[in-house]
Amino acid sequence: MAHFAKLDSNNNVIGVHVVVNDVILDNGVEKEQIGIDFLSNLHGYNNWKQTSYNGTIRKNYAGIGFTYDSSRDAFIAPKPYSSWILNESTCRWEAPVTYPDDGKFYRWNEDNKEWVES
Repeated sequence: MAHFAKLDSNNNVIGVHVVVNDVILDNGVEKEQIGIDFLSNLHGYNNWKQTSYNGTIRKNYAGIGFTYDSSRDAFIAPKPYSSWILNESTCRWEAPVTYPDDGKFYRWNEDNKEWVES
């Protein structure tokens, strides 16, 4: 199955649609534009970008509320906390302090900018 994010005029993801792989094949090769054309004809809407569960297409699987960043060609989740920083290589948000590696569970405390044991 191929997955396509439906984008609004600000490149915010407003839906994710599934297309059978056979629909987007051209001589056995998957083509994004064929999927976009198929969905545009089906729904009368033409702002689509392909996404993938394993992150091989546009770094992250698109979800409702994500944004498509055309300069990075990536889907980016909403920023969870104001102090978090976007990792440019993964396009994922990271805390300014590394998550502890001691086998315990932690939650982020934005006021103190630290991980607190749960």
